[in-house]
Amino acid sequence: MSDFLHDFFDIPSDLQHSWIGLVGLHLREALLPVAAGLLLALPIAQLCVRFRWLYPPVLGVTTVLYAIPSLAFFVVLIDYTGQTELTVMIPLAVYSLVVLVPAIVDGVRSVPPETLSAATAMGFGPVRRYFQVQLPIAVPAIIAGLRVATVSSISLVSVGMLIGNQGALGNLLHDAQIYNRPELTWNSVITTALLAILVDALLVLVRVLLTPWMPSGTAGRKQAPALKDAAR
Repeated sequence: MSDFLHDFFDIPSDLQHSWIGLVGLHLREALLPVAAGLLLALPIAQLCVRFRWLYPPVLGVTTVLYAIPSLAFFVVLIDYTGQTELTVMIPLAVYSLVVLVPAIVDGVRSVPPETLSAATAMGFGPVRRYFQVQLPIAVPAIIAGLRVATVSSISLVSVGMLIGNQGALGNLLHDAQIYNRPELTWNSVITTALLAILVDALLVLVRVLLTPWMPSGTAGRKQAPALKDAAR
C-alpha cells in the first residue's frame, strides 16, 4: 500500500510540477474561464431580458459554439495563442456561456413584477435595479448555473494534454501510457473528481450564505431541468 501511495504521488519530472502544483494549475485553468464566462454572461443575459427577441438567437449561437469540439477550437486558436494555457481557457470560457446565460436570464425573469415596481417607485434606475434587486434575487439560479459550468470546466481541462502538456492533471493520463504507470491514471481521475466535488460544495456554501432565507437545495431542484438541457 505504501508503495502504491508513493507511486501515486510520484509525478514524472517531464511535467515540471509536483502533485500540488498540478492541482493548482488545474484549478486555475478551470476556474478562470468560468469567471470570465460569468463576466461576459451578465451583460449578455441582461440584454436578453430587456430585448426578449434577442434571447433565441443568443441561445442558438452559444449552443452552436458549445457543439464545437475542443480539439477543433485548439487548432483554430493555436496559431494566435500558441501552445499555452490561454488556448485551453478560451474554449472553456465560451462553453460556460451555454449554461450561464440561460441561468441568469431565468433567474432575472423570476423576479416578481411587484418587486420591480416597488424598486422603480423608490427611484431605482435600470442599472441600480439590476444590480441591487434583480441579481440578488437571481443568485440561486446563477449559483446553480455556476455549479454546472464549473464542474464541466474542471473535467474538460484535461483535454489540454493534447496541445503541449497544457492539461494539468490530464497530463498524468498521457504519462501513464508513456511510462506504463496505471497509478498515474488513478491519480488523474480521482483528484479531478475530488476537485469537482469540493468546488461544487463550496459553491453550495456560497449560495447558502448569500441566500439565508432559502431552504437548502431549493434552488438546485428548481433550476436542474433547464440547466441539464442547456448542458447537453
